[in-house]
Amino acid sequence: MEWKFSVLMSVYAKDRPAWVAQAWESVLFNRVSPDEIITVIDGPVPADLQAVLDEFSAKYPQIKLFPLAKNGGLGPALAYGLQQCTHELVARMDADDISLPDRFEKQLAYFAAHPDTAVLGGQIQEIDGDSLQPVAIRAVPQTDKKIKHFLKSRSPFNHMAVMYKKSKVLEAGSYGNYYFMQDYFLWAHMAAKGFEMANLPDILVNARVNDALYKRRGGWKYFKRSWSISSKLLELGLISYPRHLFNLAVRFCAQVLIPDSVRGYFYKKVLR
Repeated sequence: MEWKFSVLMSVYAKDRPAWVAQAWESVLFNRVSPDEIITVIDGPVPADLQAVLDEFSAKYPQIKLFPLAKNGGLGPALAYGLQQCTHELVARMDADDISLPDRFEKQLAYFAAHPDTAVLGGQIQEIDGDSLQPVAIRAVPQTDKKIKHFLKSRSPFNHMAVMYKKSKVLEAGSYGNYYFMQDYFLWAHMAAKGFEMANLPDILVNARVNDALYKRRGGWKYFKRSWSISSKLLELGLISYPRHLFNLAVRFCAQVLIPDSVRGYFYKKVLR
């Protein structure tokens, strides 16, 4: 069975032009390429980035640009972009990552064999942003049961590696404006509706990471978001109150008490 599908991306002012080009190329030249690459431009971007956007969109008609007047954040940008996607199957892609050549082929084959699946992710290889050297693998559970158990404490998907059904995401409320956790909130709402979830055992994406990533995962602002997501899990009946308190204790230690210099080690070695 053949499926047509969309790719959903968002770019903003701080994205590096060369990395955006590399991300697009990894999608365009995949073994199975998408019919369209919906790319939301989240607010004004520098001239060098705009030049790359214009060059690629002129060369490859699959790339469709949707500029927004102001930067509103990833969640709202993806919610808007999802509405522009033509196809039921939508693959997420970040503007600084690299999809492996057989990523879409494997995901489409799984959907063909398991048509009740609402969202399908996979494993990622985290790489150094500049050298592309491997840093760590973020492994996530594969079965629906294990995914929904994992969700009680951590996001069970690598967002940049998922492919999902547009209708199911919209039914769950689509993306919200949640700092750095827009995808986790979405998975929680989809799980609460009983949608079928899965992850492939394969590495699907090389994802760039750096020290700034781990710094963004710390501080009171990020902890407040962790509080919000755990509260949402409790509200949706996905966790118990003792689990809610446990989540907050762990996240407070990881995000507030642990120094930035140590947090990267914690995320790479403990939360893996």
